[in-house]
Amino acid sequence: MATLQSMAFCFPSSNSLSNQSRSIPVSLCGSVHSSLNSSFNGLCLHLPQLCFAKQRQGQSISTLSIMMVKPTIQFIQGTDEQTIPDVRLTKSRDGTNGMAIFTFTEPSVFDSASIVGDITGFYMIDEEGVIQSVDVNAKFVNGKPAGIEAKYIMRTPREWDRFMRFMERYSNQNGLSFIKK
Repeated sequence: MATLQSMAFCFPSSNSLSNQSRSIPVSLCGSVHSSLNSSFNGLCLHLPQLCFAKQRQGQSISTLSIMMVKPTIQFIQGTDEQTIPDVRLTKSRDGTNGMAIFTFTEPSVFDSASIVGDITGFYMIDEEGVIQSVDVNAKFVNGKPAGIEAKYIMRTPREWDRFMRFMERYSNQNGLSFIKK
């Protein structure tokens, strides 16, 4: 799940229900994030119950809570990659396109692939959504998996900016630093 938003609305109970709570079914369907160039369109969010809080001297309480998603990389959806990659960036002189090349040495996906499933792509996940690529190549040494190289191609300045926002979050989470060569 790319974005995890938890909405807890707490309303005062009515005078007739001062010692009881009631559940009200709610369905919230809408796009969490949509873009013309993105395949991620969000998920419908169905909240079966709302939380009711006790009324405090005539005041109503309403709370919206948003939980942020830890930036992560996955090769198998639902299984986070534990190995921190080496990332190389290229950008055209006019700034309209670029490429990010991720090199993973002995990635953890090889340990769980036989149990969880096959590598289905390269997924970069944060609170904005999912950036994905299918350009993933495995490297083998003496018949054993040794590494993975994944490429993400950015064809517009918007895709470049979105990728850089992900990388800023991912690098802060994992202690990466940028070195210009």
